[in-house]
Amino acid sequence: MTTTTEILEALRELANLKQLDHNELTELLRDGIYAALAKRYGPTVEAEIEIDEAQGLIRVAVLRTVVGDVEDPACQVSLEDAKFEDDEFQIGDVLEEEVPFEDFGRTAVLAAKQRIIQSVREGERSRIREEFGDKVGELISGEIQQIERGRLVIMINRFREAEAIIPYREQNHREHFHQGDAIRAVLKRLEETPKGPRLILSRADPAFVTALFKLEVPEIQQGIVEIRGGARDVGSRTKISVSSRDV
Repeated sequence: MTTTTEILEALRELANLKQLDHNELTELLRDGIYAALAKRYGPTVEAEIEIDEAQGLIRVAVLRTVVGDVEDPACQVSLEDAKFEDDEFQIGDVLEEEVPFEDFGRTAVLAAKQRIIQSVREGERSRIREEFGDKVGELISGEIQQIERGRLVIMINRFREAEAIIPYREQNHREHFHQGDAIRAVLKRLEETPKGPRLILSRADPAFVTALFKLEVPEIQQGIVEIRGGARDVGSRTKISVSSRDV
């Protein structure tokens, strides 16, 4: 049978893999235990949870308030039942019932793992929004990871957690790419999906050529020449209008 020490070690390895610190791991494990208790006793369950990683021990005690009439058995116990445990109990006291972790450990661990994964995903989504939220119109470099139904799925350099695609309509159809090819495109927008933010890239938008000019022309980088606008016939010609501040 799997011991609590082995369970804690497995969760530590998962937390290290997902780059969570010790406190986050402990809180997520507590959340997992509460979720397992809620399934077993009810959503209003109250509990005292002690996690001793050094000894590999997890102590869980469900707490119930002693009442005359039980309205919520998840967090209340009748005076009669409490006195069955100890004749000294009075209304308002709290009955502490220790629950062996092994009774529901697997459910708790699964819940904790789900919360770890969910926490990591939320962190990744937040970092993607912070990293790319103000980069619309800038060039993004990456590698073609997959070609599916006409769109290019891109793995972004230095930010591989981000989901990025170049839709068919945002491609130059005179170009031909293969899986593994390096590619640059302009960030057209950040799109929210049920799975989190997705980067929509383009090689057809006039902003792509504008971004290339900004990268390659020193006068534009220095602000001496300013791009005012552009128009593009993809695969044929591009026109841009500029103005100069060098007088």
